Amino acid sequence: MKKSLIALITGTTMLAGCNLAPRYERPVGAVPVTLPQGGVYPAAATDAVDVSRIGWRDFFLDPRLRQVIETGLANNRDLRVAAANVLQARSQLKVQRSQLFPTVNAGGTATYTNNIMGAAGGAGGGAGSVSSDLEIYQATAGISAFELDLFGRIRNLTRAAQEQVFASEEAQRSARISLIAEIATAWLTLASDNEQLRLSRETLKTFEDTLRLTKEQFRIGVGSELEVRQADTNYQNAVNDIATLEASVALDQNALNLLVGTTVPQEQLPTGLTADAKTRDALPSDVSSEVLLRRPDVLRAEHLLIAENANIGAARAAFFPTISLTGTVGTLSTALSGLFKSGSYTYNASPGLSLPLFDGGQRSGNLAYAKASQQAAVATYEKAIQTAFREVADALAQRGKIDERVEAQSNRAESARVAARLSDARFKAGVDSFLTSLDAQRTAYAAEQQLVTTRLVQASNLVELYRSLGGGLAEEQAAATSGTTPKN
Repeated sequence: MKKSLIALITGTTMLAGCNLAPRYERPVGAVPVTLPQGGVYPAAATDAVDVSRIGWRDFFLDPRLRQVIETGLANNRDLRVAAANVLQARSQLKVQRSQLFPTVNAGGTATYTNNIMGAAGGAGGGAGSVSSDLEIYQATAGISAFELDLFGRIRNLTRAAQEQVFASEEAQRSARISLIAEIATAWLTLASDNEQLRLSRETLKTFEDTLRLTKEQFRIGVGSELEVRQADTNYQNAVNDIATLEASVALDQNALNLLVGTTVPQEQLPTGLTADAKTRDALPSDVSSEVLLRRPDVLRAEHLLIAENANIGAARAAFFPTISLTGTVGTLSTALSGLFKSGSYTYNASPGLSLPLFDGGQRSGNLAYAKASQQAAVATYEKAIQTAFREVADALAQRGKIDERVEAQSNRAESARVAARLSDARFKAGVDSFLTSLDAQRTAYAAEQQLVTTRLVQASNLVELYRSLGGGLAEEQAAATSGTTPKN
């Protein structure tokens, strides 16, 4: 019996390396080798560094914005959900991995039996009968129905669970990077609306002075009602802009508070969007599309693809025999004091073989499902790369011309301001008509508004380029490798 058991264990050990999962090969050719260049795309930045190695504290220059991001990383609820998903995946892996090892149980029994025999040796309870008590004590330890993983079914399921853990970790890193970008964009949007509000209030004062002047001229018969109505049109337009922007500022604060997970202190909120740099500008533009393969969302899709590969191996293994082993060792005695004495030991080994013959197509259906899931995972992985490529390409296209736009809008706003002053002076001197002065005021106001909007596009574009290129990824990966929380 011992020799047979040893032969069985030896044979299963030799077969343990069998793996029916298909060999994994990373899909290629989903996107071009290089990112777009030339035309609207910016020229190569010779002083640019690897964006993945720029931590967010180094990228964002405004200390108030850094404080808001730090608070958000500590309080955002979506980030907490992502962290909990990692813990769930690790727990599932622990459960699945346990099937690679036998479960050892210990137990004990005590049996008491009373036998009554007649005087002549027959059973009965009459006169002369003899009663005897039989006591049996037993203590055992052993394994029950432990599956010997000959064809890699359990190992492939464990591999799939491991890849799910990796995928959840990448999802958590992706959530962190996206959250940083979302907080920064929301903060910049609030800064832009505050700047627009300041501009509208200053313009309202100018329009109010003009309206007061035209009313006075109309009262004394110098001006016309048409001029009054036109001046009032500009004034009411500014009033409407102020009301709209005040509501927008409140909405921006609500959105920022939701991202941060708490109310942002007033001293950390922006008062306006000036020309001062809020982020670093030396970001690369001549990078290979291979950098996209390091993005957390792409890595997550790849880990899920590998998991589906492993599931195919597990589905294939179901077509082969399953061998399980049940065995116990223990001690047996008719007296409790002799339970562990010499000669009381006993053992039992019961190998079992299960060979599937007919299941109505269940196994073939599971295999077909696993293969279809793997094909879907390939398409999902390729789509993740294509999406990443498009996001980077869009950000680069925006960046290629944004500096020219900001410069042109700055010059336009300056010219409009000067033109408004000159027109007002010529009107008061009686050289130009009131309509010319009024139109110059409207043009200057619109030019200032457009300049603020363009500066927001410029700042938001740098944030998006930082995110889409995997900004701060090296910091995240280093923290994950060392088992520490990324430094906020």
